[in-house]
Amino acid sequence: MSGLLEIWGTLPAYAQATFWILVVTVALILSVAFTTLWERKVIGWMQLRKGPNRVGSIFGLLPGIFQPFADVIKLLLKEVVLPSKANKWLFRVAPAITLVPAFAAWAVMPLDPGLVIADIDAGLLYVLSLTSVGVYGIILAGWAANSKYAFLGAMRSSAQVVAYEIAMGFALVGVVMAAGTLNLGDIVRAQQGGVGDWFFIWLFPLFVVYLIAGVAETNRAPFDVAEGESEIVAGFHVEYSGIAFALFFLAEYANMILISALTAVFFLGGWLSPFEGLLAADNALAKPGFHWLFLKLFFFLTCFMWYRATFPRYRYDQIMRLGWKVLIPVTLVWIAVAAVMVHFRVGPWSPN
Repeated sequence: MSGLLEIWGTLPAYAQATFWILVVTVALILSVAFTTLWERKVIGWMQLRKGPNRVGSIFGLLPGIFQPFADVIKLLLKEVVLPSKANKWLFRVAPAITLVPAFAAWAVMPLDPGLVIADIDAGLLYVLSLTSVGVYGIILAGWAANSKYAFLGAMRSSAQVVAYEIAMGFALVGVVMAAGTLNLGDIVRAQQGGVGDWFFIWLFPLFVVYLIAGVAETNRAPFDVAEGESEIVAGFHVEYSGIAFALFFLAEYANMILISALTAVFFLGGWLSPFEGLLAADNALAKPGFHWLFLKLFFFLTCFMWYRATFPRYRYDQIMRLGWKVLIPVTLVWIAVAAVMVHFRVGPWSPN
């Protein structure tokens, strides 16, 4: 082991970064695959049924564990149909434009106190810019198909995403005010000291707005009207089939994982331990690490599935009213409250 560490230390920075890029990418691909299985299992348990349990098991345990691989094989073998009047190049590129930003955002994600692929000072701006790019894939998918149904679905979906991106961006202004930095790792470190110093307490309205906007941003229930079959024949991807169709849903699940991780980083201390300050510093439970980030991420990811099994779908006018007339005013008011707390040195801005 010591020999491997010595070899690792001699590698140039770009080689180490390339290694971690491969590790994170493979982990994300597998996570997206098994998130689809986890969702079907969770919703099955909530509806008093078993969910997928036929495709494979490990020594009789975890029945249905290979269901995601069966789904991938099925979709790979299906024909990708190109509409005769479609813009074929944009039609093919649109799914990738939707999926790639969800993976690229992980380049600045602080996974551990000493592990981040690109530790850049403008990490928050990088994440916001990438999450905004995904809407172009939706617009192009609807337009390139040369179908009025797909185009109408794309317009509805893009209007929804843009509305909630504004609320999400305003919510993060409060985080930047509290942390005093755009670096994601430094935002986590600004929450050191215990659960009482995590931003979700002092910025609770912004935390709620960010969580709701994250659900709407990913087109998840109850904000999935853009893909509601009862509303508009499956929305912007109605002309897609096979693996091209699957890429849009992979992007949806990848964005769910990303939003869950960002919520943990911005408001719940990221890789910080909830037992910090309660237990001795040398106690294993009080030490920071990736496992704390994973547990917080997993909790929010399961909440996405909980919402889907619980809430009915909103009407489109209700979705837009919530985004423009409720969430954005709430963020503006609480930013003003945060400014007052900054002035009087209250909460995370206190001198201690």
